Amino acid sequence: MKGNRIRPHRRHWRMGLVGLLLPLALTSGAQTPLRWNSASQGVQPPQATTLTVGSQTTQPTFATPISQVPAVPLAAGFDVRQFEAIAQELVANQRVPGLALAIVQNGRVLSARGYGITDVRAAEPVDAHTVFRLASLSKSFAGSITGMLVSEGALRWDSKLIDYMPEFRLADPTAAQRLTVADILSHRVGLTHNAYDRDIERDADYRSLLQKLAYAPMKCAPGECYAYQNVAFSTIGDIVFAATGNFYSETVQRRIFKPLGMNDASYGLEGIEASARWARPHVRARGGWVSLTPKPTYYRVPPAAGVNASISDMAQWLLAQTGHRPDVLPAPLLATLHAPLIDTPGELRGSPWRRERVFSAGYALGWRVYDYAGHEVVFHGGAVQGYRGMMALLPERDLGIAILWNSESSLPSGLLPTILDSAIGLPAVAWIDLGPQRPDTMIAGRPAPAAGVDSSTSEAAPD
Repeated sequence: MKGNRIRPHRRHWRMGLVGLLLPLALTSGAQTPLRWNSASQGVQPPQATTLTVGSQTTQPTFATPISQVPAVPLAAGFDVRQFEAIAQELVANQRVPGLALAIVQNGRVLSARGYGITDVRAAEPVDAHTVFRLASLSKSFAGSITGMLVSEGALRWDSKLIDYMPEFRLADPTAAQRLTVADILSHRVGLTHNAYDRDIERDADYRSLLQKLAYAPMKCAPGECYAYQNVAFSTIGDIVFAATGNFYSETVQRRIFKPLGMNDASYGLEGIEASARWARPHVRARGGWVSLTPKPTYYRVPPAAGVNASISDMAQWLLAQTGHRPDVLPAPLLATLHAPLIDTPGELRGSPWRRERVFSAGYALGWRVYDYAGHEVVFHGGAVQGYRGMMALLPERDLGIAILWNSESSLPSGLLPTILDSAIGLPAVAWIDLGPQRPDTMIAGRPAPAAGVDSSTSEAAPD
């Protein structure tokens, strides 16, 4: 079922976002403003301002930061129990094997629960501490850890990759010299879409793929166009290592996972297999769901796709990303991370809810940013074989949502717009079809994509 495309009186949403694109108020001359792509946006970032942030209390609930603009209340009728009931319906009769949902608002965890089972062959219930593979949701961690280093003066957004990896080459030698930290994190490298992802899926080594980038076709000069990357994006891990002397995954664990209390989170295949309880990936076979052993392929690019986490962990990540852990991620840094740098119009042609609700789309620093029916939504999704996930922030309502599931089904994707619509007060649309007709293969009455393709993100990269 499709909803009517509602276009409220549109403010120019990017103008407000550009106002957030400012130098972090935590640094000295080491910090420079991010570059807005003036060719596509036609505007320039204003002067820096600062935000006042209050102190935190103990986990898992933190005091609301004192902001210049208080959050708009959730729309009447927003009912977490309703969304939990939908999540339970999604795992009923193994529409999907397992799923986990977190909702945070105004500094509180409203829900962080698991549903269904971890493995159809050895069923254990999914709970709040069951670990899932995050796939491209990992990119938000890459942007955040880099921003923390920028705020400390260890890096600049306009630092050149070549200064940290002098051997790095692109087909255009001048392009390699121009490529910056911000270009990498916003997918403005200049390469074609998903360069060498198929080689990752064929088990190629990351270092060999870096060398192959020297021969990859160039789409544009760095900073001038968008094309989603996994290999090139992961050079940010090499930059972090060069700037700190510590391995990328260890830096994230020490600087993000530990202080936020993300106690189930880890990196890599070894990390998920060492978890006390973790959800196995599932693919559809003739007789139903079949669980698999996770592939190591995309784990070889940790900044792009290396994180494992539970929904309890993701609740803490949402609280941090909505400004309730200023000791780890201060408000000025979040404003920079969430401000779009480049248009991504292909997002408007994605899943049904995008076609109906998303009016404009851009990419920031490890995050997508949407005009969702006139409301700013900060988003990312991801998929690898047998795992999918989505997370979104609705800043005006101080709302964060994360959904993780252990199958290639696209059915749970409709839960995200269902929650967003309810929070905003938009007319209800049946984004999820729980009817009798092969529910694992339908969203809003439309056939789902082929197995392994992520309809929740246009950068689908199945292992």
